[in-house]
Amino acid sequence: MKTLLRWTLMAAAVALLAWGCSKEKPETDPSPKTAEQPADSTLNLDALIADTLSADSLARLEAERLEAERARLEEMINRIMLEDVYFDYDRSDLTENAKRLLAQVAEILVNENRFMVTVEGHTDARGTEDYNISLGARRSTVVRDFLIAYGVDGNRLASVSYGKERPKVQGADEAAYSKNRRAHFRVSIVGVEP
Repeated sequence: MKTLLRWTLMAAAVALLAWGCSKEKPETDPSPKTAEQPADSTLNLDALIADTLSADSLARLEAERLEAERARLEEMINRIMLEDVYFDYDRSDLTENAKRLLAQVAEILVNENRFMVTVEGHTDARGTEDYNISLGARRSTVVRDFLIAYGVDGNRLASVSYGKERPKVQGADEAAYSKNRRAHFRVSIVGVEP
């Protein structure tokens, strides 16, 4: 009986061992894997950048970008608004210096279509109010027409005359008068991100 029990236990052990060995096991490859990636797992650069940078870093970078754009626009506006087109006494035709200046202004306006410009016509203190309003209007119109002829969209340009109402320089001599016979630019921006 002991022998039978021993044989039964041995047969059971062999059966268990055979059963355990018969299950498929995953093959293990001792060689190192190569750096192949399936085509569908290509890296998305935007996702990688977003994962790498924190939200604070992204906000800071966006704020820096907006500030750089604001500074660039401000510099261009200042270049336009700091320059006036000057006219000879009782004249509204453009001098050669005025045409050179207007060509520079036109280049800026052609390349930056977010600028809306009002051309202000001004005169010196001599003459009647009605005459000076009319002369200021001719001056602002000739400047506006030059810019349109250069390629600036006329819908972005307006003209207004102040006559002698807003002198640049106070005084009753030729030095003051020559600074007041001018067309001045007032620039606003449309479509800029807040």
